[in-house]
Amino acid sequence: MGASEQRTPESGASSERAARANNTATKNGATTGKSAANNKSSRNYRGNKPQNNNRGSNKNNSRSRQNGEHQAPVVKRPAKPAAAPWDISMFDVAPEEGKTRFHDFDLEAELMHGIADLGFEYCSPIQAQSLPHALSGRDIVGKAQTGTGKTAAFLTVIIDDLLKNPISEKRYAGEARALVIAPTRELVIQIAEDAKALCKYTDLNIHTLVGGMDYAKQQRHLHEDLVDILVATPGRLLDFCGNKDVYLDQLEALVIDEADRMLDMGFIPQVRQIVRQAPRRDDRQTLFFSATFTDDVRNLVEQWTFEPVVIEIQPESVATDSVTQHIYLAAADEKYTMLYNLIQQENADSMIVFANRRDECRDLHDKLLRHGIKAGLLSGEVAQNKRVSTLDAFKNGTIKVLVATDVAGRGIHISGISHVVNFTLPEEPEDYVHRIGRTGRAGKTGTSISFACEDDAFRLEPLQALLGKDIKCEQAPEHLRLAPPELPPAPPRRREEPRGSRSNRTSGGRSHSSRNRTPRS
Repeated sequence: MGASEQRTPESGASSERAARANNTATKNGATTGKSAANNKSSRNYRGNKPQNNNRGSNKNNSRSRQNGEHQAPVVKRPAKPAAAPWDISMFDVAPEEGKTRFHDFDLEAELMHGIADLGFEYCSPIQAQSLPHALSGRDIVGKAQTGTGKTAAFLTVIIDDLLKNPISEKRYAGEARALVIAPTRELVIQIAEDAKALCKYTDLNIHTLVGGMDYAKQQRHLHEDLVDILVATPGRLLDFCGNKDVYLDQLEALVIDEADRMLDMGFIPQVRQIVRQAPRRDDRQTLFFSATFTDDVRNLVEQWTFEPVVIEIQPESVATDSVTQHIYLAAADEKYTMLYNLIQQENADSMIVFANRRDECRDLHDKLLRHGIKAGLLSGEVAQNKRVSTLDAFKNGTIKVLVATDVAGRGIHISGISHVVNFTLPEEPEDYVHRIGRTGRAGKTGTSISFACEDDAFRLEPLQALLGKDIKCEQAPEHLRLAPPELPPAPPRRREEPRGSRSNRTSGGRSHSSRNRTPRS
């Protein structure tokens, strides 16, 4: 594809929509499924919609260029290394009664190659139930906890659709085809990593936008290459949209992940602004996921989805089937002793320890380091680059124990975690399910151990109500009560400049009051 002109600030989303309303994009004379539709009944699902190779054909009318504008240089996608010859016969998965294979869907070969590399053979329940509808273009509302495979489900849908509907005409920098919104930086980064693994043999580009990292660097990546899949936190995405670095008016798919958590964190007003910049709900595909469905979440579903298929995966299947759970009675001053001895066990290969407050996590992390245990810390007060490097070290086994708060921990999707420890029981019972869902993933088993002192006792009853069964509290085994070695003295703390100070801020990344929409080939 060749170069195209810059988009002027005046030719914004509103003028483009007006142009598209008068000039319906067509292919071979047929109205496309993504064209503006005034009636909901006119929406075509993917099963009967023509491929839209004329996507944005009216942009050239609405994005008129002024004489003398700068002509953007040709920027081509970087060529990927040639892969060894591969076909679906090299990924043999035998049919099995009661199970759904990825082979059972008409997925593109490049996507199946990525699925094969990841070792995905049979679909999880959320995948088996959602893919038949989502691959035909239907909106999906999924009630599913983490660890159920929902990320792979919505990524499979997006990637397959983008591959089946390539765009031949010129495109513009920052113009996303698919958007995934998630509440935390860690979750955004994990989703993007999963997308890159599935897209390994495609030419699709995945971009991430998160706060706490260099704005100018993220901006440069957007300008250097096309945006097929954009994964972002709400606040940082709005920053880029406001600065004309990202455009959402041509979205084909919108994923809203962990909607209940975004509601709890106060992000919904920001998400509303984002959705308003996207095509109408009957002109895009929306995949909406939430672990819980309150009245507020149901209202969002009604506003943002079009005739969705609702799929519900019960939390009990996540909380009990693959995870052995223990709740040990302990006085508050006994908890660290029990944690230390638990870490010393041979079968404790990798462990996440959850606490409710940042200061608790900081204190635990400090004690573990002083005892010579390789541990990392994830909480909102840790700088983003440090959080990323800590997660990488935990994944590759450099550190054995990860101490985390719930908000930071929601983005941890790592296979092979042997133990999850609730140093304090969570204040919200749903968070218990999210926490222990970090182990026992991808068909493996895991162990969850919770320490319950007097302060935790009142949290047991709502937890039992959520799980639908009584929770047995036990006395901890004697070997967990052995006194640990005496703590060495704490090293002197060096004075650190508070986060957010001027010296830590990125300069120069957001200085322009308005930005031209840079075309890319």
